[in-house]
Amino acid sequence: MTEQEISTKPYLIRAIYEWCTDSGLTPYLAVVVDKNCRVPMEFVKEGEIVLNISASATPNLLIDNEWVGFSGRFGGAAREISVPINAVIGIYAKENGQGLFFGRDEAKPENEQIEIEPQTEGTTPKRGKPSLKVVK
Repeated sequence: MTEQEISTKPYLIRAIYEWCTDSGLTPYLAVVVDKNCRVPMEFVKEGEIVLNISASATPNLLIDNEWVGFSGRFGGAAREISVPINAVIGIYAKENGQGLFFGRDEAKPENEQIEIEPQTEGTTPKRGKPSLKVVK
């Protein structure tokens, strides 16, 4: 992709999100977790996580051309979530499975997969600074 070429992926993600919302369906976001993802690691399975991004579950949801970010609750604890667009492998409706799925190979090469270490009871995942930026 050239520098002037803009990916269609974030636009498609926003379109399916809007379709789910307008249809009264629950939008789910499937993500391949890499070193750039800020997600609750205790919910990652086989290097992937599925996130409920419905309006009721995600205050302050932002889907821009580079990131998906929101506040959410996991196991009763509030968390700030940020996921690069290139880590998203699908967005679909929970109720009927309809949506769009992107191949894993569409992820950029710099998105190295991370090893997920099992968490022992009573430990909390490490958190970093959010890396979302305002796009005007």
